[in-house]
Amino acid sequence: MDPVGIEAMNAFCGTACVDVRELMVHRGLDTARFEELLLDRKTVTMPWEDPVTFGVNAAKPLLDALPPAELDRVEMLIACTESGLDFGKPLAAYLHHWLGLNRNCRLFELKSACYSGTAGLQAAVSFVLSRTSPGAKALVVATDVARGAATDDPCAVTMDWAFSEPSGGAGAVALLVGEHPGVFGFDVGANGYHGHEVMDTCRPTPDGEAGDPDVGLMTYLDACEQTFRAYRERVPGADYRTSFDYLAFHTPFGGMVRSAHRTMMRRVARVPAAEIEPDFRRRVLPGICHTRQTGNTMGAGVFLSLAGTIEAADPAGGQRVGCFSYGSGCCAEFYSGVVAPGASDRVAALGIGARLASRRRLRPAEYDGVARAGLRFGTRNAVVDPGEDEPGRLVLRGVREFRREYAWT
Repeated sequence: MDPVGIEAMNAFCGTACVDVRELMVHRGLDTARFEELLLDRKTVTMPWEDPVTFGVNAAKPLLDALPPAELDRVEMLIACTESGLDFGKPLAAYLHHWLGLNRNCRLFELKSACYSGTAGLQAAVSFVLSRTSPGAKALVVATDVARGAATDDPCAVTMDWAFSEPSGGAGAVALLVGEHPGVFGFDVGANGYHGHEVMDTCRPTPDGEAGDPDVGLMTYLDACEQTFRAYRERVPGADYRTSFDYLAFHTPFGGMVRSAHRTMMRRVARVPAAEIEPDFRRRVLPGICHTRQTGNTMGAGVFLSLAGTIEAADPAGGQRVGCFSYGSGCCAEFYSGVVAPGASDRVAALGIGARLASRRRLRPAEYDGVARAGLRFGTRNAVVDPGEDEPGRLVLRGVREFRREYAWT
């Protein structure tokens, strides 16, 4: 089978954040549950940020590093999001323009809740493997923002989303997929899928989120088991405990991943209870290093976990990583690949952790103000103050007759 995988990857998760414990106190929530979250801060989307700016700022460093001849071979751009700005026009059109890609490019937007990133990735892998355009590359950009806004409703903390708000983050991960996987090579054909209809979480209005967190947790846990069992049918002898050096999970919050891993170790690997937590810390916790600073990045969540995992891997490469992706509604997939030699140094050099640490830290009251100031879906005309940002980043400047207008700082 021809090689295919991630040639380069990068993340951009905004310029501001809020401390999750402080936010829970501000909301009057029970902070006894804080330790279960494995979550320190969450990204706050500033008024000059949206899914387009996140996606472009994640992808641009990857494309800037390509020689012109290779840049012209990016022939597919997939925007993976549940945070679209339009019922028809795809985010990919904005991304394509601001990234300066060749017009000989197939571009579209894909929505499947938090599974969207993996759905786009697998479409890109299939495109490269098809060799309908030998040597072509695909750019996959998973980009999302939490829709829940601040509210003055005194009953708000009793709603189902009261405990999901602290974990609702934002951000983007960009993946360049091609025939020379210098970061992560896929085990082609090693995939297990699982899907069915369930009402766990949803976005029933353009700017609202709803759902049942308990149903969401149980569905996530069941999907993890079912996808691995399907994976094992395609990969005889695959063992959850021994086949993977690391595991990267879609991460709504770290505590959910810990529950999934514990369930898998008990029900599938059938190991003694005393061995589960050490195994979690060795194989899973490295992938939570970035996600605990961002909150749930939705379609990008499993890739942000993969980035942290690769950074922790041996620079010599060769480690196999099992990846679990889940999207509400629901569809899920378990797949795997191998870390390329030198990948850990290449991903670490992007400074994802340093950028997260350098974000402006908002007080909860400031966070409320930012949430109220954000542009709503369907805004026709608006002017946005871009604030202060580092040079070379894309920011939102306003909306004119529904068309979003951007500029480089």
